[in-house]
Amino acid sequence: MQAKLALIIIDMQKGMQSPVLDLVQWSRAQSFPIVHVRHISRTVGSSFWPGQAGAEFQEALSPLPHEHVVEKNVPDVFIRSGLERWLHVRGINQLIIAGVSTENSVEASVRTAGNLGFNVYVAADACFTFAKSDCSGRQRTAQEVHDIALANLQGEYATVMSALDIKQQLSN
Repeated sequence: MQAKLALIIIDMQKGMQSPVLDLVQWSRAQSFPIVHVRHISRTVGSSFWPGQAGAEFQEALSPLPHEHVVEKNVPDVFIRSGLERWLHVRGINQLIIAGVSTENSVEASVRTAGNLGFNVYVAADACFTFAKSDCSGRQRTAQEVHDIALANLQGEYATVMSALDIKQQLSN
């Protein structure tokens, strides 16, 4: 079966910032389907609560009318979203995943995608996260959290590469 590719952009809403635009422009130029994922919080007062400015897509990454939008309430985009079916109906078996946050929504979604049999690429430089404390209370930098999450995914669930390397490999 010929590989069919889609780009999945996770939670790039106004409440988040990242350089994902290059992958979007490349995917549009290649006519690859793009799936825009929006987190809709169940917590009243959250910046991702429906109707809050933070829940809207960033203008530069706004979906075009023909691009698919998925809303989720949990980190994993495949849970109760219909995304797996949407991809299978279109024969899509290869995914590029980018977005936020690396150790949360990105990692959860990539693990599921890999377990479901998709060939997954994670654009390491088009994902990001935030500093946090580990279980022993030691503060970890955003880069440390990001690197460990990507290491968890590399090989078993996905191929982790830069956006440029992914574009070069998949353009051949």
